[in-house]
Amino acid sequence: MSLILPEFEYVDRGTETIRYLEHGWPTPLCRWHSHPEYELHLITATSGKAFVGDYIGEFRPGSLFLTGPNLPHNWVTDSVTQTGPVQVRDMLVQFSQESIDQLALAFPEFGEMSKMFELARSGIEFVGFNATFSRGHLENIRNTKGAERIVAFLRFLVRINEHPDKQALSVVSVDGSKGNGKQTRIADVVDFIISNSDEEISLGRASGMAGMSPAAFSRNFRRTTGKNFVEFVNRVRIGQACSMLYATDEKVSSICFEVGFQNLANFNRQFRKMKQITPTAYRELARTELTCTGSP
Repeated sequence: MSLILPEFEYVDRGTETIRYLEHGWPTPLCRWHSHPEYELHLITATSGKAFVGDYIGEFRPGSLFLTGPNLPHNWVTDSVTQTGPVQVRDMLVQFSQESIDQLALAFPEFGEMSKMFELARSGIEFVGFNATFSRGHLENIRNTKGAERIVAFLRFLVRINEHPDKQALSVVSVDGSKGNGKQTRIADVVDFIISNSDEEISLGRASGMAGMSPAAFSRNFRRTTGKNFVEFVNRVRIGQACSMLYATDEKVSSICFEVGFQNLANFNRQFRKMKQITPTAYRELARTELTCTGSP
């Protein structure tokens, strides 16, 4: 993942109210970034780690997310299980708060979606939403123009609003709207951590990369990500360890050092803290689920 300025993305919607986009993997578009628009995002291929505000979790084909304005996000495909390029990994629509407000003003009935949009400020995963259904709706949006595209988009919004299992993601509604130099430098460090979690990444090294004192860096890092520095690094490493546990037969002790932990005891302690289960038990559970449900 290249360290391009990932914090703020300008979405040029031109003369269109909504913007449709799809892309494959790998791509420079996959980076820690934010923008003022909502983003309705479907993963169509690969599995890996979702980063939304202070949330780090899993995604797989069919995962559907809605992120709110200025909420930093990224979806990082697991290179352990996916080694080759993918033509289409992501299908997404971006739209503004202004459009939603004007819609509700013109048609008060759409006000029933306000709770969903408010929840989206922390990020939403629509757990169990039918993947074929999602893709069909996004293809309709992609394949239409003008008023027909707006109608297709609104129809999809109605369907996801009806979905009962909306999982809020980020505890902190991280606001990446300012786009200032400090936040950009923090975002560069976040991208570096995600791409190089197996390296020794001390607070001193990270603050030096950002050109800040350790105290200033710690303060700005927590403000941007919602997590303190050490906790964020550990969460990324545990996420990578989870992928290796179910995708390889490597010993737990080997995985511990490969993902960047310096001793097995700390690895096991951090793993249990975040997953409420031991690494060995996680491997057994994950493989049992994959056997029952099929590979994602």
